[in-house]
Amino acid sequence: MEMNDVHYKKLERMYLQANVNTMLFDTTTCKIGEGVAEIGLDVSEKYFHALGAMHGSVYFKLLDDASFFALSSLVEDFFLVTTSFNINFIRPVNSGLIKAVGKVKYKSKQVFVAESILYNEEGKEVAFGTGNFAKSKIMLSEDIGYN
Repeated sequence: MEMNDVHYKKLERMYLQANVNTMLFDTTTCKIGEGVAEIGLDVSEKYFHALGAMHGSVYFKLLDDASFFALSSLVEDFFLVTTSFNINFIRPVNSGLIKAVGKVKYKSKQVFVAESILYNEEGKEVAFGTGNFAKSKIMLSEDIGYN
């Protein structure tokens, strides 16, 4: 396995072992490659608002996570943090498997920008977003599940 493949697998394990994914979003899937990430989730009624469709907070989580890990695939020393994220909602979701695909838009020493698109089970775009990220002072280590 190449070093980058090892890095991607460590990021995937760190993400899937986080409490938010094991306790709340327990059907989450994650696949990370160079400059790209795909986050999947089975839609459940537990994510619905009063109108019977998925709450916007779930859209945010998936889009943010896909963008975050697309960039994290290129950063092997420090944990990134989201500094801002903008979402555009296109259509409601109330069933099926959804998938957010994130891609790196821009990366320099200080500036990290990624975009992501959320698709429904039919492959139709349901939302998209763009995020800005920064390096934190937290090193990637076993202490945070990066192993």
